Amino acid sequence: MKYPLLAIALTLFLSGCSSTWEGVKDDSSDIWNDTKETINDATD
Repeated sequence: MKYPLLAIALTLFLSGCSSTWEGVKDDSSDIWNDTKETINDATD
């Protein structure tokens, strides 16, 4: 009984981290693109 519960908890934890990591990557990409655009505008 202990191992199936551990497996379920581990699966939920990893799926939560995965979606969080995707969000972090998306946010980082947006920030990077905004920064490049701002620098480009400033140097024109």
